[in-house]
Amino acid sequence: MIRGVRGAIQVMENERRSIIAAAEALMNALIASNQIRKENVSAVFFTVTPELNATFPAVVRASLSWDLVPFLCGLEIPVSGALERVLRVLILFETDRDQDAIRHQYLGGAESLRPDLKR
Repeated sequence: MIRGVRGAIQVMENERRSIIAAAEALMNALIASNQIRKENVSAVFFTVTPELNATFPAVVRASLSWDLVPFLCGLEIPVSGALERVLRVLILFETDRDQDAIRHQYLGGAESLRPDLKR
C-alpha cells in the first residue's frame, strides 16, 4: 500500500547550506524511523515558508542518492503569525506498515506544529 509520511524542521537561517542541512536531517530521520527504501518511494514533496528562498530543498536528492525519485518543491501558504523558516516534506512510499505505525518527524522548533505526534 502507498502511505504518506510527513515531517517538518525549522531551518536556522535562509542560507543554502542551512536549508540543505535541515532537509538532509529531516529526510534521514524519516528514512530511519520508517525503514524507507528509495526503490519504494513514489514521490517527495517539499514546501518552505516564504522567507526560505536561498535554494531548493530537493537538492538533498544528491546526498541521498535518490536520483530517480521525483522531487517537487513548493511555497507554503503565508499565514500571519505562523512559525517561520519551516521546511516541510511529504514522502509517498510503498509499505506494509499500518497507518498507526508510520513515524512522522517534527524536529527542532517544528515540534510545536504537531504536539499530538510526540512519541
